[in-house]
Amino acid sequence: MRRRRLPLRISVRTPLLAVLLGAVLAVLAASPALASSYRYWSFWDGGAGAAGAAGAAGAAGGGPWSYAQVGPSMARPADGSVQGFRFAVSKDAAAEAAQPRAAADFSAICGATPAAEGKKRVALVVDFGLPADAPSGEAPPQEAPRTACAVVAPEASTAEALASVAKPLRYNGAAMLCAVSGYPKQGCGEPLADGPTPSASPAVAAPAADEGGPSAGLVAGLAAVAALAAAGIWQSRRRAR
Repeated sequence: MRRRRLPLRISVRTPLLAVLLGAVLAVLAASPALASSYRYWSFWDGGAGAAGAAGAAGAAGGGPWSYAQVGPSMARPADGSVQGFRFAVSKDAAAEAAQPRAAADFSAICGATPAAEGKKRVALVVDFGLPADAPSGEAPPQEAPRTACAVVAPEASTAEALASVAKPLRYNGAAMLCAVSGYPKQGCGEPLADGPTPSASPAVAAPAADEGGPSAGLVAGLAAVAALAAAGIWQSRRRAR
């Protein structure tokens, strides 16, 4: 009479599955945590013209700022626009980024600058952030946000307007703004897995650029676990014969 092999397969594979599950959990626990915050200059659009008046009535520490959809080198603000920059440690790139702590008020910034033919006026707010956001060994050049009225050519970009009032600027190879008025001296958008509590005001949230993808270590670990699983199943079948 032929012996049934089903009980043997169950007795061998059940502990094997437990071992494999433990290995998967160990790999997940050992995989490096994704960065939760970044230290960088964010770019904001405060609108144009009469929008500045609404900003003056906004909550203390900010106006009607919206996260810019293009970089400062691509933005072409119209006469009467307000553009803002804020250096901070913030979660992700858009939704929890820290806004400039000054209102987007064109009248308050450029009201005393008369319009000129063949030129446009762009109100700029440059917020160097809080001491807690500064890189190690550095401090913000000033505590309060700096404002300036840039008078530039009609076709000038926001980057050109900023350069006219807040040199030197520093960019990386991807055209990301790294420093304004020389601050900070080093670094550009570093991920901080255990960074300080973000100082966003108010907070708004978008996924980080690297969020949602497995790390290389995790992929390698899972591949190793899969190989062990295949070997274990093959061995259990061999013993069951």
